[in-house]
Formats: sequence, structure tokens, C-alpha cells
Amino acid sequence: MDVYPFCLQQCILASVYEVVTDEALTDARYLYIPLVSAERAWSYAMQLKLEANSERRKMFHVITRMKKALKHAEELEALCASSKCDARSKLESQAYHLWMKGTLYFETENWEDCMEAFNNASNIYEKLASAVTEDQKGLYLERVNDIVPNLRYCAFQTGDESAIQDLRELRGKVGGDTNIDFLLAQTRDKQAVTLSEVCWRGRSVPVTNERVRAFLLSNKESEQELATATDNEAKISIYDTSLMECKDALQVLRDELKSDPNRKQRGQQSGEPISTPQFLHSYLTYIRLTNTVQRNVLLVLSLKERLPITDTEPKLDPGQRRTKPQDLIRMYDTIIQSLGEIPHLPGVEDDVDLHQEIKAKIFKFKAYRCYYLALYYSHAKKWKEAAGLFERAIQHVDHSREEWQTVNNGPIQVEVEELDTLAQDINGLKYSAQAASILDSNEPSISKGMAQLGLKDNRPLVERLDRYNANQPDLAAKPNFTAFPPDFKPSPCKPLFFDIALNHIELPSLDEKLEQNKSAAQGGLGGFLRGWWSGGEK
Repeated sequence: MDVYPFCLQQCILASVYEVVTDEALTDARYLYIPLVSAERAWSYAMQLKLEANSERRKMFHVITRMKKALKHAEELEALCASSKCDARSKLESQAYHLWMKGTLYFETENWEDCMEAFNNASNIYEKLASAVTEDQKGLYLERVNDIVPNLRYCAFQTGDESAIQDLRELRGKVGGDTNIDFLLAQTRDKQAVTLSEVCWRGRSVPVTNERVRAFLLSNKESEQELATATDNEAKISIYDTSLMECKDALQVLRDELKSDPNRKQRGQQSGEPISTPQFLHSYLTYIRLTNTVQRNVLLVLSLKERLPITDTEPKLDPGQRRTKPQDLIRMYDTIIQSLGEIPHLPGVEDDVDLHQEIKAKIFKFKAYRCYYLALYYSHAKKWKEAAGLFERAIQHVDHSREEWQTVNNGPIQVEVEELDTLAQDINGLKYSAQAASILDSNEPSISKGMAQLGLKDNRPLVERLDRYNANQPDLAAKPNFTAFPPDFKPSPCKPLFFDIALNHIELPSLDEKLEQNKSAAQGGLGGFLRGWWSGGEK
């Protein structure tokens, strides 16, 4: 049944609601009046139930609204019992009435009657699912799946201890369900009373806050659910829920620390151990950081499935895209950053074992980061950079091995095996990158030698018409008929003549003419005048 918006339901009911009798049932739409009335009362009750987490007095109002919803469901069943309705409508109204009755018993903690009502409703829905087409079958099966968690919770309340484990398994299969999470939270609230203290890094810390107790129980249950979860999506959903609960618990502890009047005095005194709330805050922060790291590791595993390491393409589902190495690099940066915050938590500054373990993990993830960064350069044909990064990744692997050998406790064997596998993959790709780098550096000389052997001739076709070469590419794809623009050619220019015979000619002597010139110069002005007058007489 769909939950109509509250305002729309109120407008509809205010205008048309009245008690519908069998005589007035002349149209199928009259059945909507008790149905919408029941849905309106039930949805308002669910809204009040969420608000009742902070105001417990609203639970009385929840019970009142649920009783009203049950009354309208009874009216709907009575109308559908008429001969005017078909058998399917009668069964649906009966199942709806039983489900509403079971919901009321659930809120009033009447577990045995609740189980009986839910079982009867589930049986009717299963019979309806077997009698309809495949398109409509899913609607009834969905109703059955919604009832199953409530049945298991009722069984747990009546003494069946295995029922709570069934709820955890259901949560692991579906990857997170609001109804199942709510039921598990109610169970943890009751079990939190028995949790009085926790022990971490050799120090016992009392737990007095109920929200913190509930989270610590939830964290233990999450570890069990992770062990039974089948796929990465379900595990990631469990981590997401745990991180949200951890965030709320840390906020509660921060409020307590702010209200502590002696907090600043203890912080100024050196050498004094930190307070119990501060150490508990460090413990919860450690849980948050480690869960964040594990969640990101699962995301990395999901991304690796779509990463092409070799030339083979990964199988992708519709809507998925191929993973790039830089996507994994960003994830490893986040992981390294989260791990780097752990050694600086208050209360663990002098914990040598913890620091060595975190250091070993940081080296391991740095090796992964260099590995995928080298893959990125390999895809870009930058072989020298890739070979250098592969070598750096091997160094990080060796450093991580050395740190794990100094750790007293922890999954040393598992980590060392993972490092060995990573080193084997890195070495194989490193040698391939080195070989590709050598070939890439010798490629120009190889091409030149092949050209000298006549295996490749880049001259235009017009210059090699007398020669046939089968190794040449198709001219239709890359035409090379003639050079354009044409090359320069030498041409004759205007000649220059030089007189080189002058040096071999003997010229006549001019001494006699030189003597005559000297005598004329010695005659002076008188001779000049005489010559002038004598000329005039003639």
C-alpha cells in the first residue's frame, strides 16, 4: 500500500469521508475511503515514532493512531467481504487487516499475538503471489520480505536467541534495510545495559553513556556480519552504517569533554595520563579511522575488477565505466591520510607496537600507490618513469616487510603473503617497462638501418619509377607521387669576364715625353708670352 502525503490525505478526508456501508458500495472507489484513512493514521503513527526517540511521551500518541488505523482496516475488510468484491480483493483486505493488527501488537510489545498476525498475513500474501502473473508476483513477495524481519524480532523477544543472528544475516544479504537496522538498534539498546567497560591497548575504560554503549555493541555485531557477508557491496553498506553510528557517539563524547571543567588543567600538566572520556574518544576515533580504511580497501577491490592490467578488457556491466589507474591513486591517498592520523591520537603517542603496525601498513599502501602510478605512466608510454616508480614500489614493499618483522601482534603472516604477491607483480611489470624503455631508445637507429637496407623508401613515386618495392604502403591511403612544392635546382647565371693578360704585356716607354714636359715648364711666363705673340703675328 502506498503512503499518501499527509496534507493530501487530510484534504481528501476532510471533504469526502463518511462511513461507507454495504448498501452505498456502488463504485469501487468507495473502498479508497477506509483504505486512505488507515494509511493516513498509520503514516502519522510512524512519523510520531521517529520523533519519540527524543520525546518518549509521543509513544502514547503512536498507540492511539495505530488503533485508529486498525479500525479503518477492519472497516475495509468488512466492505470487501461483500458479494460485490472478487476473491482477490477479499484476500488482500484480510492480509492488510492482519498486517495492521500485527503492527499494533508490535508497538504494544504483545509478541505472541504479533507473531500470529504476521504469520497469517505472510501466508495470505504468499498464496496471492502464487496465483497471479509474474508482473504482479513481485508486489506480494515484497510484502512477505517486509514481514520477515518483524517475525524474527518477535521470535527473539519470545526467547529464540538464534533469531537475532537471522536478522544480521538478512541485513548482510540485502545490504542495509531501514526496518532491520531499526530492529537491531532496539535490541542493542536493551543489551547496552550489561556493557560497563571496554579494554583497548592494555587500558580498561568504563563506559557510562548509553549512546556509546550502543555503538560499541553495534561495532561487535558489525564484525560478525562482515564475516558472513558474501559480496563487497553488503560489506560496504555495513561499514557505512557503522561509521554513521560512530559519528553520533563521537559527538556525544565531544559534548562531555567540552563540559569538563578540569580538561584545560589536565592538558597543561605534562606527564599526567589523559582522562577517561578523552581516552574513550581516542578509541572511538581509532575505530572510525580503521573502519574508513577498510571501507576504502573494499572500494579499491571493486575498482580493480574494472581495471585493465594487460591488453584484455575487463567485463563491464551496463552503466559501468572502465577504471583508470588514477582512480586507485586517489583512494590510496585517502587511506594513507587516515592511517597517518592514528599515531597522533591522545593516549597512544608512546605505544611502540601500534606505531610500528601503522608504519608497516602505510609502507604497504604507498607501494600500492606507486604501483598504480607506474601503471598510469606505462599506459602513457613513459617507460623510464614507470620503471623508476616500479623500483620505488619494491623499496616500499621491503620497508613494510621490515616493519612487520618488528610487530609483536597482528596479522603478520597474511600481510607478508600479500606483500610477496605484490612484489611478484611489480617485478614482472618492472622488467617489461625496462625492456620497452630500451626498445624505445633504439627505435630511431633501427628505423635508419631498415631504410638503408632498402626495406623502406620514402622518395616520391616520380623519382623511383624504375624500381618496385613490395614493402611500400598503399598509395591510395598515403599518396606520394611527387614533391610539392618542388625542390630547388641549380641553373646557369650571366658570366663575369676578368682581364688576366694585362700583367703579361710590355708597354712602350714614355721617358721622351716626360723630358719635353719638363723643358716647357722651365721656360716660365716669358716663353708663354712669346708663344702667344708669335701666334698672333701669323
